[in-house]
Amino acid sequence: MNYKLTAGVVAIVFAAGFFAGRQADVAAQGQRVLEIRTYVTPDKTGLDNLVTRMRSEAKIFDRLGMKSVLYSTATEAPQSDNTFVYILSHESREKAKENWSAFGKDAEWAELRKKSAPTGQIQITSQFVTPTDFSPAK
Repeated sequence: MNYKLTAGVVAIVFAAGFFAGRQADVAAQGQRVLEIRTYVTPDKTGLDNLVTRMRSEAKIFDRLGMKSVLYSTATEAPQSDNTFVYILSHESREKAKENWSAFGKDAEWAELRKKSAPTGQIQITSQFVTPTDFSPAK
């Protein structure tokens, strides 16, 4: 991951803490975690197809208890041609595992996946983070 993309992800995480309405006291937040997912497609067409599919996936995430925090595309080349980043909020790390398991078994997702096969292989990375005690409050 290059410097600009790393700096961008750090900025997104900081913003996510603010927009997710994090309380200043981490202990009061329980085990809530944010999941930062980065998708790299082979080309611009793959990115466009992914963005279209994510519009529908976002509704499924919300239905299954994964709170959508942010959906974004990179702004600087070359990542602007193939990089999509989104952040989900889960009640806990364990709940995230359960959420993804339910997502994989979801009939609506299975149908969407059939209709929107990606163009080429998508590289997916996922990172879980928790807000610090000095994260911006609501």
